[in-house]
Amino acid sequence: MITNEKIKATEVQLTGLNGEDLGVVPTAEALAMAKKLKVDLVCTSLMSSPPPCKLMGAGAAKQEAQQARRQEAKENCAPKVKEIRLTPHIEEHDYDTKRSQAERILKSGDAVMLVVRIQGKEGAQAKELLERLIRDLSGEGSKKTGIQLSGKQAAVQLDPLQ
Repeated sequence: MITNEKIKATEVQLTGLNGEDLGVVPTAEALAMAKKLKVDLVCTSLMSSPPPCKLMGAGAAKQEAQQARRQEAKENCAPKVKEIRLTPHIEEHDYDTKRSQAERILKSGDAVMLVVRIQGKEGAQAKELLERLIRDLSGEGSKKTGIQLSGKQAAVQLDPLQ
């Protein structure tokens, strides 16, 4: 981001403090106007001629750039997969707690891996429990994979709805 005296163009397309268009102005005049108002002259893009510039409060340009960088980083990072472990013989209150945990995670934008520990012949019960959870969470997320039964656990991953 180029500010004040670092702007080398002879004239700029100037936007005022409140967003009003001030037209094409010589750079020296725009700098004088910025000093008079005690604000910064900020060049928003170098891709056009004359370059568009804004009059912005001191420090506001840096803050705006930081917010843009934070937002971009947030959009670029992949969603995390958070695991919730259950057992096939879960009581109703515990089930509700785990369901609300999964809802909260899905609403925050992360994926949920629901894992049910299996002992002996509990595979059918684990599958029923996962199917019930998928039905109950269908408003917040959709399943990425089918229910996978493997050895001592059954698992399914739910991704947040976009």
